[in-house]
Amino acid sequence: VQLVESGGGLVQPGGSLRLSCTASGSIFSADLMEWYRQASGKQREWVARRFRDGTVAYGDNVKGRFMISGDNAKSTVYLQMNSLQAEDTAVYYCEANIAGRIYWGQGTEFTVSS
Repeated sequence: VQLVESGGGLVQPGGSLRLSCTASGSIFSADLMEWYRQASGKQREWVARRFRDGTVAYGDNVKGRFMISGDNAKSTVYLQMNSLQAEDTAVYYCEANIAGRIYWGQGTEFTVSS
């Protein structure tokens, strides 16, 4: 199983960006897909999760600004990020729980800077 994230880059403060993550290589769809982030010199931090039934949850640092959505048929999850702040600068990782096993993507990085 391979997870591939995309959508990183450079964005100005207050701007928006959408990340995507697609899982491939499994006949099973993901039961749960999550986003984590890790800023330079800091521990990895949970950002958001989406269960296959559409239930979602968010970390306190992004609640109200980020929105996670997904397409079960495509085994893809998206992270729409609005009102971005410098503190959101990080490498963002996708994690999927597929048939009871955990898989991680390689990460996609973006920087919030003027």
